Amino acid sequence: MASPPFLLLILTVLGILPWSSYSTLTTGFHVGLRHIDGGRNFTKLQLVQRGINRRRQRLQRMTGMVKTAEKNDIQAPVHAGDGEFIANLMIGTPPVPFPAIIDTGSDLIWTQCNPCMSCFHQSTPVFNPHHSSTFSNISCSSKLCKAVKPSKCDKSCEYRYTYGDESFTEGFMAMDTIYFGKSPKRVSIPHIGFGCGVNNRATGMEKTAGLLGLGRGVLSLVSQLGAKKFSYCLTSIHENKTSSLLFGSLASSNFTGNFAETPLIQNPLQPSYYYLSLEGVTIGGALLPIPESAFHLGNDGSGGMIIDSGTTITYLQEDVFGVVKNAFISQTKLQVANSSAIGLDLCFHLPVKNEEEVKVPKLIFHFKGLNLTLPVENYMVSDPEMGLMCLAIDPTGSLSIFGNIQQQNMLVLHDLHKATLSFVPTQCDKV
Repeated sequence: MASPPFLLLILTVLGILPWSSYSTLTTGFHVGLRHIDGGRNFTKLQLVQRGINRRRQRLQRMTGMVKTAEKNDIQAPVHAGDGEFIANLMIGTPPVPFPAIIDTGSDLIWTQCNPCMSCFHQSTPVFNPHHSSTFSNISCSSKLCKAVKPSKCDKSCEYRYTYGDESFTEGFMAMDTIYFGKSPKRVSIPHIGFGCGVNNRATGMEKTAGLLGLGRGVLSLVSQLGAKKFSYCLTSIHENKTSSLLFGSLASSNFTGNFAETPLIQNPLQPSYYYLSLEGVTIGGALLPIPESAFHLGNDGSGGMIIDSGTTITYLQEDVFGVVKNAFISQTKLQVANSSAIGLDLCFHLPVKNEEEVKVPKLIFHFKGLNLTLPVENYMVSDPEMGLMCLAIDPTGSLSIFGNIQQQNMLVLHDLHKATLSFVPTQCDKV
């Protein structure tokens, strides 16, 4: 799967417009998002901790995928069981429930299928393709079959995707109709290619039946729809409010004026990921002394930064993080706390119950063509009862990740036609 929380959200479809041709996305559609921990009695810091705990393996896998690619090994660009969003979809005719992890960092759409040789437990019935009148196998000559590099293709296009933790899904490629929403506003999307998994092993998938890839490759929903644009808008992690996922013309139709864009970079060794061109970081009023080369995507496919809706916090390459950490320590006039039990690298003792009374240095990410100034709540999380305020950024290996806490209350617009990404400050519960 395109790692980490990100916010783990359950998707419910809201107010979808009529849509006669899914290939053109002339009217688009809107999907509502709800945080999986919404309505539960957790502080902001506890919510972040829960997300980090859920996503540790995801981060390891994403970094591992790049290392694997550097060795010219073939391994599926997906990660099982650790995404942050669950979409309540339906599949087949008549439609049956298909709760799926949504992942902007992978391409393959797949669900468990009967007869299942070995499947993980799921809360909904396993999809039986023999009961769907719109189900069909994918031919060996199709581009979707070729994209999965089939292990065998005789009567069906067989695939096997393995993951860094030895999880896998194995089955055959097929097509069927996928549905968003409930009658009378249900949107049906016919002829969507997906993996029918009959032998699957994964952890953390109990609330789902499979995965919905939104990456940049030919297997993803984005590519199969021919979508030129999509966007999402996430509400604050501590607010029990609806977030949004928008496709087609709705991705930006409610937003007027010109907004800054940064290029979406392509990594040939990891073509599913949405890479950004980060050029520098400012904390307080000072541009940090970090060489621009520290942010570059290497010729060997290492380094660089991706944006990921499924990772809770931002992860920066270790040397870069060290400079960022020291700058916050020197400019934040608070005592550094022992954060080993928290799961975040840098925390401060919070001397007051109201964190808004604390002066926090401004944080700006300088992307190519776009300077993103973050609200304090998008990079500092507090727990007044614990007396702690923590930086929602951690160190990692060579691959940096821009997480979803940093994306709160911004419309994150992917313009695939222009290969650009924009951040538009937005009150996301009003979208």
